[in-house]
Amino acid sequence: MPEEWAFVALGSNLGDRTAYLRQGRQALAALSDTRVVAASRIEETAPLGPPGQGPYLNQMVLLRTGLSSRDLLAACHAIERDAGRVRGAPWAPRTLDLDLVRYGDQRMNDPDLTLPHPELDRRDFWQRELEELEPHAR
Repeated sequence: MPEEWAFVALGSNLGDRTAYLRQGRQALAALSDTRVVAASRIEETAPLGPPGQGPYLNQMVLLRTGLSSRDLLAACHAIERDAGRVRGAPWAPRTLDLDLVRYGDQRMNDPDLTLPHPELDRRDFWQRELEELEPHAR
């Protein structure tokens, strides 16, 4: 499969948030047929979920990958599990959250994968991170 540009958002609001982001970046870089081309600055944001959560650290990485969008999403879920993430209630606190924000120009709206990510227009920090990374996707 030819390589594609992929933007993956990382977030953490439990434990050592900086270490979880580092673990996520390293795990993404270690995926087969994938390399991290650039990473945005780390930004602290208020949680989007229920009250009582701590703030998030967020970052986005630009990948060049030969993995399909579905294979990349499955790899992201495995990386989250390895970081101790337990999927439960939506918007719950998490050690590591990896979201496939964009995958090339691919557009899809399937139950398990929507591209671009459906929350993209509602997350100002993702907009800033994309703006920072897009010049590297050339």
